[in-house]
Amino acid sequence: MRAIVVRKFGAKPELAEMPMPEPGPGTVRVQLQAAGVNPFDRKVASGLLDGKLPHDFPMILGVDGAGTVATVGAGVSRFAVGDRVVGKFLTPPVGHGSFAEYAVLPEGGTLVPIPPGVPTVAAAALPTAGVTAQDLVDATHIQPGQTVLIVGATGGVGSFLVQLANIAGAHVIATARGDSADQMTRLGAAETVDYTAGPVRDQVAAAHPDGIDVLFDLVSPPEALAELTTLVRDGGTVYSTTFAADEDALRARSLRGGNIESKGSAPELARLIQRVAAGDVVVPIDATVPLAEGPAVIGAPGARGKTVLAI
Repeated sequence: MRAIVVRKFGAKPELAEMPMPEPGPGTVRVQLQAAGVNPFDRKVASGLLDGKLPHDFPMILGVDGAGTVATVGAGVSRFAVGDRVVGKFLTPPVGHGSFAEYAVLPEGGTLVPIPPGVPTVAAAALPTAGVTAQDLVDATHIQPGQTVLIVGATGGVGSFLVQLANIAGAHVIATARGDSADQMTRLGAAETVDYTAGPVRDQVAAAHPDGIDVLFDLVSPPEALAELTTLVRDGGTVYSTTFAADEDALRARSLRGGNIESKGSAPELARLIQRVAAGDVVVPIDATVPLAEGPAVIGAPGARGKTVLAI
């Protein structure tokens, strides 16, 4: 089967022929039709999990994937051949991911049915970015009327986070280039701050002199995040997905939150995809590219929404 692999940490991703994976007891083999691309994929290829989880090389990349159950192993009861499914294909040993024509996953892993009416390509864009956004909103307990600033709003996580924060009743401020303002408004942002027009902190402070309640920062390094935290009222919440937060400094100002890593699994993914099926959440796909062109888009900057590989 065709797959995108790296042969060692730090190597350039390449298209290769790999053996067909065989499902064991309690696992299902999925014929993948689409795979979502995330910044995390490039980090895994560079060795982010080296020393934390075992790896197999050549290492098939990709976490998010959607397709149809092709084979079920002994004892499987939750899924049947022909079921449309979406999941996170990251289980030890790392290296058997979703950037391939087939992948195997335990039935008890992060794998859920795709509801009728949800396109497979849209489903494939959900697991990592969408569940991360869901985890952020859940952890924050956003209250109606709170002011929420999302820095990095046009990326995969940000595009979902704008919607989910709006659904929770927040007044959402999204950072984006000026030509993306309409997109942010359609997703639920009440305001858009053009980060190319001047410092974000100064623009938000001018518009909200009394401060904001919640800061979600998906992109900033530590120094930039520290400056932005001065916008947050005492007792507010700050979350960084890039591990840029100084948690001691936050506590000194009675700010909640800190650095967060998504732990969401099947229940959270199932809840999110039901919201997509109901039309409450849209999946903003920036580009769909063939698997053969996938090596060129892994780690590519500047996406406005999600990039999905068509397999």
